[in-house]
Amino acid sequence: MGDDMTTESLLIPEERKPALIGKDGRTKAGIEKATNTKISVSDGVEIEGEAVAVMTACNIVTAIARGFSPKDAMLLLDEENCIDVISLRGETPKAEKRLLARVIGKNGQAKKTIEDETGARLAIYGKTISIIGTAEQLAHARSAVELLLQGKTHAYAFKRMKGG
Repeated sequence: MGDDMTTESLLIPEERKPALIGKDGRTKAGIEKATNTKISVSDGVEIEGEAVAVMTACNIVTAIARGFSPKDAMLLLDEENCIDVISLRGETPKAEKRLLARVIGKNGQAKKTIEDETGARLAIYGKTISIIGTAEQLAHARSAVELLLQGKTHAYAFKRMKGG
C-alpha cells in the first residue's frame, strides 16, 4: 500500500455486525481481500487502506449495515454501481410502517417488481430504503420508490418506472 493511507470509522447497528463479520469471519475477510483494506469491528467499524479502496469498503459496509446481504453489498465492487439511501426519518412510527409496507408490497411483491424491472437491488431496514445499482438503475428504482412514498398506486409507479 502506498503513501495514500487513510482510515474511516463507521457506526453500524449492533444486530448487523454478525452479517458484516460472517461465519468464521469470512465476509469481513472477503471484503478486506477484495478491497485491499484492513477492517476492524468493535464498537464501530474502522477501515484502513488506500483512499479509493477505503471508500469502496465503506460503501460495502454501509450496504450491509442498511440491510443488504453481503452478496448484494459486494455488487459495489463494480465501480458502475453505487448505493442510494432514502431515509424516512421525521415520519411518525405509524406513517413509517405504512410507507415501508407500500414499498415492500404484499408478500414482498412490490419490492420484487422494482428489482426485476430495474435490475437494482433494494433493502428495507429500520427507517431506510436502500438501493444498489448503476446510475440508470438507481434513477428508475428511486423514482418508483418515491412515487410509492408519495401515495401513488403501485400500477402508476411501475408504469412510470418503465418510462411510461
